[in-house]
Amino acid sequence: MKLISHLLCLALAVALVPSSLCDHHEDDPYDRCNIEMDAITMNEDGVPYFFKGDHLFKGFHGKAEFSNESFAEMDDDHHLGHVDAAFIMHYEDGSDHDHIFFFLDNKVFSYYDHKLEDGYPKNISEAFPGIPDHLDAAVECPKPDCEEHSIIFFKGLHIYHFNIKNKAVDDVEFQSMPNCTSAFRFMNHYYCFHGHEFSKFDPKTGEVHGKYPKEARGYFMRCEFGKEGNQSVHKDRETCSRVHLDAITSDHDGHMYAYRAHYFLHKAEGSSDLITDQISHVFKDMDDEVDAVFSYQDHLHMIHGDQVFSYKASEPHTKQEGYPQTVKEELDLEGPIDAAFVCEDHHIAHVIKGDKIYDVELNATSRVATNEQTIPLFKKVHAAMCDAQGVTVVVGHHYYRFASLEVFLHAKALPQQHTVAEEMFDCDH
Repeated sequence: MKLISHLLCLALAVALVPSSLCDHHEDDPYDRCNIEMDAITMNEDGVPYFFKGDHLFKGFHGKAEFSNESFAEMDDDHHLGHVDAAFIMHYEDGSDHDHIFFFLDNKVFSYYDHKLEDGYPKNISEAFPGIPDHLDAAVECPKPDCEEHSIIFFKGLHIYHFNIKNKAVDDVEFQSMPNCTSAFRFMNHYYCFHGHEFSKFDPKTGEVHGKYPKEARGYFMRCEFGKEGNQSVHKDRETCSRVHLDAITSDHDGHMYAYRAHYFLHKAEGSSDLITDQISHVFKDMDDEVDAVFSYQDHLHMIHGDQVFSYKASEPHTKQEGYPQTVKEELDLEGPIDAAFVCEDHHIAHVIKGDKIYDVELNATSRVATNEQTIPLFKKVHAAMCDAQGVTVVVGHHYYRFASLEVFLHAKALPQQHTVAEEMFDCDH
């Protein structure tokens, strides 16, 4: 791995790519920012699992752990050098709903709730007749994305559509697709990973539309690549990323501020231009990701872990004296916080933790979290803001707009679903 990493950096240097691409731990064979993943799948709770060798990365950031800590029997029954392919089954008419399947050489393992199912491992030819051994990738494709609920298997140039219901196999050709080393269905889109890049594809035809391939580590791995002088790369990536926003707010002038991983996005009222930069470049002493943010009295109150930072909303974004403070001091709650917002000229911060929302009177000398309520439609909110149009709630790479706080708190059905990339950030692909 060291040799590969050194060769990568040498090639990048020759190509005049910014050296920051190599500013990761070259001596760490399991630095997710320097490796190509062997297999990717979701777990039953919607958390992505990235596999490399005998290690597993859970989620979009964080360190690796041994795969056998979560899936012990694969190592007991089959020396776990690496996972060839993996997918989670959502076919509700069968007995395998929410089972995760792993393919290793000529064997397939089926897990439910991290426990190996009886009768497994099996030969791939037994569980999926007509599918070859030593696969490159696999991904589930439910109706109507595919004509019938299917599993798409990849091996070299061969693509196999396996009909779950009747076990028929169609050997198809995706002419515009690169060879996939792993595949992933995320937020109803299909991604083929090849090296450090990925392409979004149509599961029926294999067609790749838009500006692909893209850098996988900037979208799915939350790695920092490209610093000053590479703003066009940042802007394209952040505008069209399908990774959820961590925080979002709007000030009294209608300017929008959003945060994803280590990046800050700003869109002025009435402008279609999106400005992106690293959070640490814009906000002094703020070196980590932002969990939540709300606008109040011309300041951006940014929450990370158990701390609250306050900065002027206007440029330059100078830090308010006396900050950071603890979330407990500021909001009478323990961090971390999922989302927070203040509506128009009111003085109440509405703070979301899990499926609960609290009110905090910001004018009070001693702030107290009161009026705990259960959010009716969402178990998890990634970001939220309140402006003249109402309350906007971001879940995954979609957002939902409610006419008012009261409508949000008493809604019995989801309003129209919008896409963050296309409709909020004007991504053209």
